[in-house]
Amino acid sequence: MSIQFLGMIGHRLASEIIPASGPLFDKDYIARFARAHEEAGFDRILVGYWSDQPDGFLVTAHAAAHTSTLKFLLAHRPGFVAPTLAARKLATLDQLTDGRLPVHIISGGSDVEQRRDGDFLNKAERYARSDEFLAVLKQSLESSQPYDHKGHFYQAEQAFSAIKPAQKKLPIYFGGSSQEAIDVAARHADVFALWGEPLKGAEETVRNVRAAAAQHGREIDFNISFRPIIGKTEKEAWERAEHIRELAEKQLHDTGFAFGKPKPQSVGAQRLLAAANEGDRLDKVLWTGVAKLVQGGYNSTALVGTADQVSDALLDYYRLGIHSVLIRGFDPLNDAVEYGEELIPLTREKVAALNAANKRSA
Repeated sequence: MSIQFLGMIGHRLASEIIPASGPLFDKDYIARFARAHEEAGFDRILVGYWSDQPDGFLVTAHAAAHTSTLKFLLAHRPGFVAPTLAARKLATLDQLTDGRLPVHIISGGSDVEQRRDGDFLNKAERYARSDEFLAVLKQSLESSQPYDHKGHFYQAEQAFSAIKPAQKKLPIYFGGSSQEAIDVAARHADVFALWGEPLKGAEETVRNVRAAAAQHGREIDFNISFRPIIGKTEKEAWERAEHIRELAEKQLHDTGFAFGKPKPQSVGAQRLLAAANEGDRLDKVLWTGVAKLVQGGYNSTALVGTADQVSDALLDYYRLGIHSVLIRGFDPLNDAVEYGEELIPLTREKVAALNAANKRSA
């Protein structure tokens, strides 16, 4: 199986080391950012979800209008749009993009973040809702006849979506590291998404998710996220990483970020923070410098080294059965271009060689 590369786009230029500037919804930047990923050889790009940011459906539609082959991954939080309506929205967007859309379901790892949009369920209830949401969503996307649904969170009579996805089946990604997340993913997800953990932790997660999916007679694929920092030499790459840490620490301080905030609710964030507390450098080239600054709050671990070294590290995760990787840089647009120059093609070559060798020895 080949390796898939995902990027991530925003609606304006900003990162941990680049202060946000310009309009909040920068149409020109979205278009340039999407085209840069397409030209760099990415397979698809993630459009994220935040409780105070522009609507991802419309960001995706705009980016798709300025690309032709690049695929997308739209993050969506259950709880704010009924699953019957979400199904029609997703099917419409998949038709608009000529079948270039999966959806990434995020149940929400922070009570504070959820309450900004009026959701006061606790974490366990959110995952239970996601489970039911996905059952109704899939039925709306696939059913050829009206149906009734009477559940704990949703009810519908004679629900039906006349519009179906352009694809035969709309792929579903699912995120979360808790047991509740694994249970829901095992029943519904096509791809389980991990943050950039050390190899040992990633291997454990892959094993647990596969076992859970097998109990439902299902197989599941995996995606993992990293923030590669590339240098012409190993020394240059690590110097670049330390400079990024300094810039990020300053910017976080200037914005009033609470460095000593309480332990995060998200299990994924707890796992990243635990890895960061083991040390700055783990495995071969895994760096937790920024992950520790942000308390593991999101996909913030980096792979640091030459393109050859980073591609070798990605190959180690590929050998675990993780055949999809999301990479995004601290200088988002320029790093996406840089990844396309060497890291992406080099990693594809190594994966192809590995698969050919495995085939010959089989």
